[in-house]
Amino acid sequence: MKGKKVTIQEIADLVGVSKFAVSRALSSKPGVSAQTRELILKAAGQLGYFKNNESRRVADDPPPAPKDSKLAGTIVVLFPNIRYQNKDSVYWGPVFEGITSRLNQEGMDILTLTEPSGDPMFSVLNPEAIRGIITIGTISTQILLDIGRLNIPVVMVDHVDPAFRCDTVFADNFNGMREMMLKLVSKGYRKYQFVGNIRYAQSFYERWLAFKTVLEEYGIALNQDPRLNGPDADDIYKLFQKETFDELPEVFVCANDSNAAFLIDELRKRGLDVPQNCIVTGFDNTNETHPIFATVNVKKEWLGMRAVDQLLWRIMNRDYAFERKLIHVDIVVRSEYARLPLTE
Repeated sequence: MKGKKVTIQEIADLVGVSKFAVSRALSSKPGVSAQTRELILKAAGQLGYFKNNESRRVADDPPPAPKDSKLAGTIVVLFPNIRYQNKDSVYWGPVFEGITSRLNQEGMDILTLTEPSGDPMFSVLNPEAIRGIITIGTISTQILLDIGRLNIPVVMVDHVDPAFRCDTVFADNFNGMREMMLKLVSKGYRKYQFVGNIRYAQSFYERWLAFKTVLEEYGIALNQDPRLNGPDADDIYKLFQKETFDELPEVFVCANDSNAAFLIDELRKRGLDVPQNCIVTGFDNTNETHPIFATVNVKKEWLGMRAVDQLLWRIMNRDYAFERKLIHVDIVVRSEYARLPLTE
């Protein structure tokens, strides 16, 4: 039996806005800010408002294997309208290369787009010519809902949205961060700060959860400065213009290598030496110019390749439960950037 229908009032109560704002957001009408619209749409998704995003059925029998015959048609690769998340990125560039390499092997056409900021998605395209869509990074909820109305198979790389359910491909963020934290704890480090806006992306949030979990498991106090893992952390430069530390941690655990490099630059401006005064870790393995003690190597090309494999399978098997694939990661430790842990 299906549950009770989600009401506009329930969504309004969850977000803390008026029913009018919810109604305007759900009907794509003006009258609410873009930020509030995103919050409303995500809340609606979390409550199960969107019927077209119900989970696929779980079949009694295992799904059939992919057919040997090659598919024809065009695959859209959609990038977000966000700075640094594009084909030239040291992280997303290799992911895109993995996608194009696999699609070329399959003989399929590729159309690369950046999400529009105004006009409806695919307003100038023929949806019937598009076999599937791969999104890379953080795509806005409104665009995902526009895509959902086209009834085209979608695979998202490194992103999940409660308002839009589909197959996803992620690096194993949680276990990668957990494994790196275990190495740090085993070396005797006990004072940590996490650096990076944990609301920026699902991957950042999963890394934060693993960070907290390891500290809790080993009885290490979580004395997290909320400014370092909140929205202020989106801009390390501005944050450190007003940031002072009563006590410097032994380890700054950064959400990715870019944050780690920015942080090291700012610490140096304040006369602090890395790794003599503290060590800094990252994630993604995209930086070779800064003394980042440890990072997690993500197989970026493989993320793209497996996204294509999943999409092609989904095109042939549209009625089965959505899947989330995790790609194994490796820990990289650079001993030359280590320091002895502080003693009480």
